[in-house]
Amino acid sequence: MKKLPLILVPLCLLAGCKTGITWEKHRIDGHITGVTAPSSDNVAQALGTILEDGSYVAPSGKVFTDGSTPAVAMALIGAQPAMADVKEVIAFSTRFMSKSSPESELSNFAVDLVREETARLTGLHTEVAVINFGGIRTDMPEGDVLLDDVRSMFPFHNNLVWVELKGDALMRLMEEIAQYGPQCISGARMVISDGRLESVEVGGEPINPKKKYGVATVDFLLDGGDNIHVGQGAGKLIDTGVTIGSAVEGYIRHLTSEGKAIEYKTDGRVIVK
Repeated sequence: MKKLPLILVPLCLLAGCKTGITWEKHRIDGHITGVTAPSSDNVAQALGTILEDGSYVAPSGKVFTDGSTPAVAMALIGAQPAMADVKEVIAFSTRFMSKSSPESELSNFAVDLVREETARLTGLHTEVAVINFGGIRTDMPEGDVLLDDVRSMFPFHNNLVWVELKGDALMRLMEEIAQYGPQCISGARMVISDGRLESVEVGGEPINPKKKYGVATVDFLLDGGDNIHVGQGAGKLIDTGVTIGSAVEGYIRHLTSEGKAIEYKTDGRVIVK
């Protein structure tokens, strides 16, 4: 199920509090109304209904006639037809996944996908991929995955790009990643200690300063995005013209067409001491 945030609700007290305000913490989990995230074909079951007299019947069966709840429910339910396209269920995830540093199931899934798709799009050998944690904006839900989930996860129109780096330039990039904080990497294993690169391997081997490596990334990281300069020292650069969001959506749809669910794991590719 989706991991939901906490909200702080102010309560104005008539007596017993000098400021007149205290706070209660409530999890937005539908425990009052039974509301869940709707897809395109279950709006009434997920969000409830509005009666002719303007009252709101929640999925839990509770009826709301006063306050702002009926008006908010009416606005939310009324917006659903315009959102039907993005409410399409395009995949199934075996579990909830969120991003976290230095590595996580979701970030590994995304960056491995970037390496694979960039290699496919360019037809070029791609040993390494780097993307930024900041480019992954929301979590992967457990169960049905909507198109809206994927577009919210990768909302930025950053293109997949391929660059050719000699080993010394790739080593500089890895040192930069160690210095400014771990990012999502694929095809490499690195150990970071006190903001310094202690060790790194690509394909199970130390980086060869004279070898040329194919590196996949997004154009945002070519020249300083999130303090990363993947393009520095590049011998060649190819912009695929495909955004990371489109690539992820296409890959996920392909998984679904093969009857496969989304699932991933961590593997110790980034260790911070």
